[in-house]
Amino acid sequence: MRNRFDMQLQLLDEQLTHMGELCETAIAKATKALEECDMEQARAIMEADEEIDQMEKDIERLCLKLLLQQQPVAKDLRRISAALKMITDMERIGDQTADIAEIVISSRHNTAADIEEIGIMAAAASKMVRDSVTAYVTKDLERAKNVVEADDAVDHLFDTIRDELVDYIRKERGENGKRIFDLIMVTKYLERIGDHATNIAEWVEFSITGVHRNGTALGEKLIKE
Repeated sequence: MRNRFDMQLQLLDEQLTHMGELCETAIAKATKALEECDMEQARAIMEADEEIDQMEKDIERLCLKLLLQQQPVAKDLRRISAALKMITDMERIGDQTADIAEIVISSRHNTAADIEEIGIMAAAASKMVRDSVTAYVTKDLERAKNVVEADDAVDHLFDTIRDELVDYIRKERGENGKRIFDLIMVTKYLERIGDHATNIAEWVEFSITGVHRNGTALGEKLIKE
């Protein structure tokens, strides 16, 4: 019985890893589409979001099956419960990349080619996603903590880019308003991706330690959300 349970937990790890990889790929493609005004790439991201949505459903089904059939306790229960929370954030990351793709399609110009920090911000957010999922699979508490701390750097990049764009609007006296607004929205979506990666890392911490950063008991948090 335990061997079968362990195999199902391994399958859960594999599916979460794959979903995380899909999110990473989507972030990279969204950034490239933005820089190169690549409509085909942008449309591919929209389609990839559907695959991420399906992965969420598949993993949710597996977690519920494990909870109902195996009735796990202690660390196994925490691990499965954390996975259920993590996939919600990963699905939202997919939504954010699709939102960036929509901007590319609607704007029809390379909105980010001259803003180097956007590429840096996207790479940082992508690494946070990768490290948070890896921390879950490897039960690496230190890596999870590093992801939470890395969110400050992403937030700082957001502030830097926003201030740069505000200065640009001032110098251009309102010209290219839509282009600037698009860039602000892109950076906001990337900042949210960093927030979701932080949420994932915090649930990884909980799965390992049994303590969530906000101090809320698991049952209370599940009821609220």
